[in-house]
Amino acid sequence: MQIENSDLNTIEQFFQKFPQYTEEERQDIKKAWDWLTEKTSSKIRPCGEPYTNHPLRTAAILANIKMDSESVIGALLHSSTELEGVTLDDVEALFGSSVRTLVDGSSRITGLKIQNKTLHQADSVRKMLFAMVDDIRVILVKLADRLDRMRNLKNVESEKQKAISQEVLDIWAPLANRLGMSSVKDELEDLSLKYTNPDAYEQIKHLVMLKKGERSVYLEKAQKEIYKAAEKAGIKVTISSRAKHFYSIYQKMKKKGKAPDEIYDLLALRVICNDNAECYTLVGLVHNLWKPLDGRFKDYIAMPKPNGYQSLHTTVLCDGMPLEIQIRTVEMHSVAEHGVASHWLYKKGTNRDAVSLENLSIINQLKELRAEHGNDAELFAEIREELLGDSIFVFTPKGDIRELPAGATAIDFAYSIHSHIGETIVGAKADGHIIPLSSPLKNTEIIEILTNPQAHPTVNQLTVVKTARARSKIRAWLLQNEPELKLDTAVAAAGIGQSSGQGVTGQQNRLSGQQAHASDLRTYGGEGKALSDGRTEGGAGGAEERSSEPIHIRIGDTTNFLVKAAGCCNPVYGDEIVGYVSRGRGLIIHKKGCRSYSLIPNVSERTVSVVWEEKPVTISDKVKKK
Repeated sequence: MQIENSDLNTIEQFFQKFPQYTEEERQDIKKAWDWLTEKTSSKIRPCGEPYTNHPLRTAAILANIKMDSESVIGALLHSSTELEGVTLDDVEALFGSSVRTLVDGSSRITGLKIQNKTLHQADSVRKMLFAMVDDIRVILVKLADRLDRMRNLKNVESEKQKAISQEVLDIWAPLANRLGMSSVKDELEDLSLKYTNPDAYEQIKHLVMLKKGERSVYLEKAQKEIYKAAEKAGIKVTISSRAKHFYSIYQKMKKKGKAPDEIYDLLALRVICNDNAECYTLVGLVHNLWKPLDGRFKDYIAMPKPNGYQSLHTTVLCDGMPLEIQIRTVEMHSVAEHGVASHWLYKKGTNRDAVSLENLSIINQLKELRAEHGNDAELFAEIREELLGDSIFVFTPKGDIRELPAGATAIDFAYSIHSHIGETIVGAKADGHIIPLSSPLKNTEIIEILTNPQAHPTVNQLTVVKTARARSKIRAWLLQNEPELKLDTAVAAAGIGQSSGQGVTGQQNRLSGQQAHASDLRTYGGEGKALSDGRTEGGAGGAEERSSEPIHIRIGDTTNFLVKAAGCCNPVYGDEIVGYVSRGRGLIIHKKGCRSYSLIPNVSERTVSVVWEEKPVTISDKVKKK
């Protein structure tokens, strides 16, 4: 519910709209309002409206999502320290330490220009995000502040509109997403699109309005079908319809290179059930009504997103058009709309009882960044990649989920499990197949890590890791164990940030030369399995692997791999060799220096370090020895 300027100007209007607070809480909120109006009685904002209108609307945004009275007071006073003669000590004396924390955290963020990537700004961003660890309501207050400012951005000059909107797209909307606050995220994105790309915004708006009547008839018909099927099954549901928000349509246009009128899957229904069992029954009923589109069913109930989001998603072909249907319970819907704010469920007559947020992914990541963060110059990359960028979700062999930034490698995964596993990694498998340690992991893969106690981190690993945790742990190990190494120079020479896997391969080669015993091997999540045999890909030199018996090699200390030798260079026992992970055909062995191998596209990204397994003694060998 958007609070329009004309709807809310006084505290009495606020209490009429939000009657959920107790009498004691109402008195506390009114006390803050009276104090604010006294301090700002003669202040007018540049747009001409009273100073108090913005903080009251900010407080209303939080009240609308059932936040507690302290959050409301924090919103009312979030910019009070900019007033002449007002200090944080004044705020604490009047309203308590919790409100002081909210006001202090909010005031530190006010006016921050994220796009200016200076050390000073990096430090400000660090303080801003780390404030979430101590009290996440600081960020909720600032999200409400940003949302109200975006709703009233029309009075700001054009260039400033674009700069503020871009900051919202870069930081605030992704942050709302990580906190599970989809209603806030969607509105921030749509309002930002209005100013960053007004032409696209107007095109999409025109299209949505043009088809409003047609869409209404179509969705009403689909709703009736679901209601009928649910009633027959004895299930009571509530169904609502919606057009997808403008920014999501815009993203589809960019991704698919299409105009707005070429995007068809713009419609969605939301079905609210009573419990999990009914949700699964409903998805079956929906699939009986319409054909589901392949690959478009997602079960976020069994596998919730790290921000707590749960729902069933399916897309069906209804009357020749794609229709997305989300199925969830009332509780799931509350979390989906309000995210972490839903942890402050209001109970009349009692104080708030905040549910622990310890398991929230972003909070744990922030704790790690706060504990391990070393250098402000790298902070922006860490924030953008890990906290606000795209994520992938991979699994341990036991089924535990790990969220990693897009582009993360097996080394990042290993460090996410435990520092020791990261420090001793020598190999990895994805869905049972050996992969190069430099390869980006893919969504939903099951990752196994191979370790050796003699292994240790190297400078070159810094060229492929994506997470702050892995980077920090590798740096710390190197500084402690190789103090003579000039780390910054070495990192620069290694090509930090490049996608090449040469650094990891170098580490594996050194490990291979150690000839460690196979009994020293540690495999995280399961024993090594034999790879499937097969041919190398056609291409460089047209080389095929030999059709002779499989040969035996070792990766790290894993010895039970069956592979094939490449026919282009015919490696034999004793030759220096490298391994190439072919697409779907297993591991192919080439001689080092093989010309055909060097011509394979992106070869470094799919190379693993291998050595010969000790050649078995045969009867003929024994005869020769005699």
